[in-house]
Amino acid sequence: MRAKLSGITDLFTALTADECGAAFVSFMFDVDNKDYIEPEVASVLARQIPGTRTVGVFTDEELSRVNLIADMVGLDYVQLNGDESDDYMRQVVCPVIKRYYVDEHFSVEKAEQNPAEMILLDLGEQDYHNKKLANDIVQLHKSVIVAGEINRENVLDVERKLHPYAVDVSEGIEACNGQKSVRKIRGLFRRMGSRTV
Repeated sequence: MRAKLSGITDLFTALTADECGAAFVSFMFDVDNKDYIEPEVASVLARQIPGTRTVGVFTDEELSRVNLIADMVGLDYVQLNGDESDDYMRQVVCPVIKRYYVDEHFSVEKAEQNPAEMILLDLGEQDYHNKKLANDIVQLHKSVIVAGEINRENVLDVERKLHPYAVDVSEGIEACNGQKSVRKIRGLFRRMGSRTV
């Protein structure tokens, strides 16, 4: 099972994620996000973790800023969290991960037809035991990342129920003060069966 750790903002946490075997780390470039990181800092962190793919997260951002930061940081992927069009996605300078909230408006067909390389399904606080959700994931021919209330306690159950390409974990690796916790990162990967922890 693969993990994508979101909201990385410091070198120690980035190195821990890389050491534990994270498939991806995400940098938040929405200035209003609590985990916002300056692109210059993200660029330094990205160079220190060459074994982990880096993702830049944006929401309805000017395309020129997205591409500028992607080049500056050397991102492997750009994750789009807003209402970006298919044409917008085609103009991003690196592969795209498109996030969809799984609600009554979610369309498997729309997700399948867009030009993104991967799909991130954000469950929010929904129950991941939902059989329809598992069926939706099976129908998608793209790689699917699942996000939403995932932590050490439920990560294996999410894997068994949904069989995603990867899980996206953010709040599940945070300490009480909202900062990412190295202890929780290591605990997540121990539960997932990582041999490097």
